[in-house]
Amino acid sequence: MKLDKPVPGGPCWTELGTSDLEGAKRFYAQVFGWRSETDPRPEAGGYTVAHVGDTAVAALSPLYQESQPVAWNVSFAVTDADVAARLLAEAGGQVLVGPMEVFDAGRFTVALDPGGAAFQLWQAGAFPGAGLFNAPGSLGWVELLTRSPERAETFYTTLFGWTVNASEHYTQWGVHGADFGGMIAMDDKFPPEVPPHWLPYFAVEDVDATAATVTGGDGSVLMAPTTMGGGRRIAVLRDPQGAVFGVYTAPAEG
Repeated sequence: MKLDKPVPGGPCWTELGTSDLEGAKRFYAQVFGWRSETDPRPEAGGYTVAHVGDTAVAALSPLYQESQPVAWNVSFAVTDADVAARLLAEAGGQVLVGPMEVFDAGRFTVALDPGGAAFQLWQAGAFPGAGLFNAPGSLGWVELLTRSPERAETFYTTLFGWTVNASEHYTQWGVHGADFGGMIAMDDKFPPEVPPHWLPYFAVEDVDATAATVTGGDGSVLMAPTTMGGGRRIAVLRDPQGAVFGVYTAPAEG
């Protein structure tokens, strides 16, 4: 992505809700080299922040509700969570949780877009979001998979003011022209039980080696390593508990 820090309207954080927190900590330590720190406060509910070196890059947490799926979630930065939640509802989305305070870290909202894809809003307090983007082990792209692409474009551009860079095959989202993600229209290749969703992509040094590490750690490969236009190599993977995520390696410059 062309963003290197959290900005209003851009992705600022990603977190995994998992049925096996300790297993997830071990798995992602092998895959990305993450060092995880679990918040010891009982009211934090086991919330765990993953680091590359000393920099926070993502979070892992237990499932907090029976209806919560095992999945990666993407948060977008907003300056006022209450205003954003109101605008979201007016644009056809649905607020599921919040806005609510998270200690002194910020204000948090869980929502669905009109097509049913879950995402989150984050109004920063003491915690702005990820401290690293685009480097190995950190978030580098986010992708919406939806069965309602036209409706999604109207919704997200209304909510966040995103710029849209669309070609025949792919739509890219941006903040003032700085692209950070994209959109794929879900067709018949996607089983009907697969819901619309946001998919985070993490940068890695070697996509093929990462895919091998995932399968060696009891995960699976959903889309084998593939070279895309421009030389970017990507893969879509699934962890042992069923959460799906992407990885990519950008081509060397020069």
